[in-house]
Amino acid sequence: MSDVLALRALGMGDLLTAVPALRALRRGFPRARLRLATAIELRDLVGMIGGVDDIVPTSGLSAMAYRSSPDLAVNLHGRGPQSTTLLRRSAPGAVWCHRDPHIGADGPEWDERLHEVDRWCALLLHHGVPADPADLRIRRPRTAPVVGAIVVHPGAASAARRWPADRFAAVIRELADAFGGAVVVTGGPGERALVDDVCRAVGPRVPVRRAVPCRLGELAALVAHARLVICGDTGTAHMATAFGTRSVVLFGPTPPLTWGPRIDLDLHTVVWSGRRGDPHAARLDPGLADIAAEAVVTAASAQLVR
Repeated sequence: MSDVLALRALGMGDLLTAVPALRALRRGFPRARLRLATAIELRDLVGMIGGVDDIVPTSGLSAMAYRSSPDLAVNLHGRGPQSTTLLRRSAPGAVWCHRDPHIGADGPEWDERLHEVDRWCALLLHHGVPADPADLRIRRPRTAPVVGAIVVHPGAASAARRWPADRFAAVIRELADAFGGAVVVTGGPGERALVDDVCRAVGPRVPVRRAVPCRLGELAALVAHARLVICGDTGTAHMATAFGTRSVVLFGPTPPLTWGPRIDLDLHTVVWSGRRGDPHAARLDPGLADIAAEAVVTAASAQLVR
């Protein structure tokens, strides 16, 4: 086996849940050239993971800039058929994927109950490559713009997973009064208005630093050296897990059983109402809306005093 291509063309959090599987591929094929088909914007994060020789720039499932035929293609992206079909276009010697009889794909059955980390470990084990689901830590950046801050990340890819700005602000005020220290509110591209809403709602009495648009490397450094991270079910939460940074993660509508922290459970507190919903909905999920600011303050305070 000289050339292995793995597909994970999703977001930051998705990539971080695939770290144990990528490391297992590296160990299983130590002499192979391991390439990862993913978004080029994640290259800094891929470097922190280590073990990947090349990035194959991939935009979702619409295109993959791969010019040769790998010995093995591994679908770490989804259940198919689109992702498996995309890999097949590279004419690999073999494809590892989940079973899909509609396109003649063989492999383990897709199990909705599995944690996302365990899903890809199970796929590799099915093919005789053991993976350690606890192997989630990545290399920490050496420096950060701010060290020891409470980092608050209010954004999320969909409105369903965005807790209200005024509640984030209420949490910041309470924690600043009780514990002091720096507070940094972060946001990705297109989230400046959301970060401004949070900071405006905090009010002038509490000094808050804005980091928006926050580049991936900057966000990684802030999270790695943070005192505590408070965010929704987003890539930032998985980053806190990857760096071993204490966190409070607000879940809804996706259950933490499948996407929550997988290791160091004493470092991470999950706040969830117990209600499931549509994670792609255009309105705030009712279960997430049920979470009161007081519950998050309590969870954050408990982490800060440990």
